[in-house]
Amino acid sequence: MIGRKNWLFANTPKGAKASATVYSIVETAKENGLNPYEYLRYLFERLPNVDVNDTTVLDRLLPWSPELPESVRRRPSGAT
Repeated sequence: MIGRKNWLFANTPKGAKASATVYSIVETAKENGLNPYEYLRYLFERLPNVDVNDTTVLDRLLPWSPELPESVRRRPSGAT
């Protein structure tokens, strides 16, 4: 969980908005059973090559999409 003091580093409105966006993506990924690091990595690899005006492509990248690969899904605790 991010503490209040971490927000001190968002010293501009754009920085605060960027931080809030990333935090929202990470928390939404967690709530959907994804590994946040692997999900962000997956997004950063895919997004530069997609047509952002094509909503069907973007729908497949959302954290609740059944089309996400297993590599971004969390493993149950205790699994190796």
